[in-house]
Order: sequence, then structure tokens, then C-alpha cells
Amino acid sequence: MSNVLISRPAPQVAQLTLNRPERLNALTYDLVTELHEALDAVDRDHDCRVVILTGAGRGFCAGLDLNGFGVVPGTESFGRPQQGLAVQQHIATLVPHLREIRQPVIAAVNGACAGGGFALALASDIRVCSESAKFGSAFVRLGISGCDIGVSWMLPRLIGASRAWELLLTGRVFDSTEADRLGLVTERVADDAVLATALEIAERITANSPFGVWMTKEVMWSNLEVGSLAAGIDLENRTQILASLTEDSHDAMGGFLSRRQVEWRNR
Repeated sequence: MSNVLISRPAPQVAQLTLNRPERLNALTYDLVTELHEALDAVDRDHDCRVVILTGAGRGFCAGLDLNGFGVVPGTESFGRPQQGLAVQQHIATLVPHLREIRQPVIAAVNGACAGGGFALALASDIRVCSESAKFGSAFVRLGISGCDIGVSWMLPRLIGASRAWELLLTGRVFDSTEADRLGLVTERVADDAVLATALEIAERITANSPFGVWMTKEVMWSNLEVGSLAAGIDLENRTQILASLTEDSHDAMGGFLSRRQVEWRNR
């Protein structure tokens, strides 16, 4: 069976399902490689407007498979540190990959969300979770740094530095109620409603213009990294003018004034 399933639960929506339920969708070389390939596939699919990322079975992703991740091809003769770094980089590049695709990514967290799985959820644009979901980054409890796979960059930007430092320094697991209170997720729902909730959000996004959504995702992520308010506003200004010159924007302005439904053409 494929380690990552691609389905189309609704028009213009792709669902990527991590598919190793017997291991709580823990990360192996094959799963990570297939997830990279799936992200490339949906990015090339111009009919796809939103991506939902979830896990099969009772977990989202439990992190690295402790029974063995595998070796990155071509590194078999490397030393242990070199092999380890190749593995680390192969996994960590999923984070910018999720950011770089045009479509917003909604993480539908349906259970255990730890380690590398926690990083995948943080790298998504929106997170919803089930009541049974549990989160954590336990690396510091394993004798290594709690800063891993982009978590130390993303988590403080999502929930604030003080709360992020406590979670990463203790390595404790926290439940869906706390995730909701911290603002890590936008919705906490019953276990059997998490995918339906993600799909409702996806459909609200697809009601907007393709180019507008693409540019919103791109500018939001870029403005997490710019060095000043002025630079952020400069990027917004140029993007607004670019978007305002599209045919879709022209049609939407007329539709708004005449209360007419607009059919987006991505032109």
C-alpha cells in the first residue's frame, strides 16, 4: 500500500493521508519521500485550491519511526553523523515544502501528533484537531535538542515565545484542550468531525479567488521573516497592485457592486 494516499473529497480540494496506521503514521524514508512527491503533485494540479493533511487510523503522525527510518539512498558508505544529517535534512525539507506550495494546507489532526508530526502540523497554514488529539515534542527528553525540524522557529510565532519555550524545554505532551487554549488550533471538534470541519474550512477558502488565496499565503509566510514593518507593507503594496490588475479582481469588483456571484477563472 502507498504510504501517502491522495484523494479528492470535494471539488478543488485534495486530501493527503499519511498511511501507516499500524505505526501511528510514523515517519520513514519511504513515507517522507512519498509526501514530498504528493506535495509536488498537488502543486502542479491547478484545479486543486486547498490541501487537507491528515493521518490514517487513530493518529496524525507519531514522529520518527523508532523501529528504523531507513537510509537515504547514496549515503550507505557515509559515517554515522553524515548519514544522520542526510536523514535530518530529508525530513526537515518537508517544512519549507509545505510553505512553498501554492495551496493553503489544513492539518486535520486526528490523534497523536508528536515530533516530526508536530512539525508537519505547525508548518500547515491552518490546524484543526479532534478531542483525542495529543501534541508534543519530546526530543529534549531523549538527550537531544528540543529544537528540531523548524519547530523552534514556528511554535513561538504561533503561540508566543514564553509558552513555546516551556513546551520545548519540558518536552511534555499536551492535549487538545490546551492546544485550543494556546491558540495552536483554530477548532477542536469531536473525533468523528475533524475531517468534515477541515473540509468546511477548505470550501470557505475555495469560495475566494485562486490568485488572492495564493498571494495571501505567500505574503503571510514571507512577512513572518521580514525585518521591519515597512518592508512588510512594501510587499503587501506590490502584491495588492499585482492582484488588482487580474481579470478575476475586475470581475469581483463588478460582482460586489451588483451583488452578482463571480465565477473565478484564475486569469
